Amino acid sequence: MDTVRSGLAAVAIVLAAGTGWAARQGGTTPVDGAHVYDRWCATCHADHMPGTIALQTKYAGEKPPRIEQWRDLESDVTHYVVRNGIGPMPRFRKTEITDAELDALADYLAPPASTRRNATAR
Repeated sequence: MDTVRSGLAAVAIVLAAGTGWAARQGGTTPVDGAHVYDRWCATCHADHMPGTIALQTKYAGEKPPRIEQWRDLESDVTHYVVRNGIGPMPRFRKTEITDAELDALADYLAPPASTRRNATAR
C-alpha cells in the first residue's frame, strides 16, 4: 500500500509541475510586466548598474538613465532588443523570457507612463 501512495504522490507532483509549466507557456495566468522587469532587466537597468550607466552615457541627459522612466519606448523596440540584443546587452531566448512575458514587459515599458508603477520608488 505504501508503494501505491508513493506512486500517487509522485504523479501528483509531476501533474502540479506540468500545470505550472503549461500556465507559463501561454495559459490563463496573467503575466506582470513589472515582475518580468525585476527578474530579467533590473540586474543591469536599476540605479548604478551597467545598463543604466551605459544609457546615461549614451543619451547624456536627453533621456532619463533608467528605461522605466522613458516616455517613448515603443513595444516593437522592446521586442526587438530583447530578442536580438544590442551592444553589450545579450539577446534573450524564448526559453528565458517567453513571448507572453515579453509582451507584458513591452506593455509595462511602453507609453503612456501613467500606466506604470512609480519607477522612482526603487
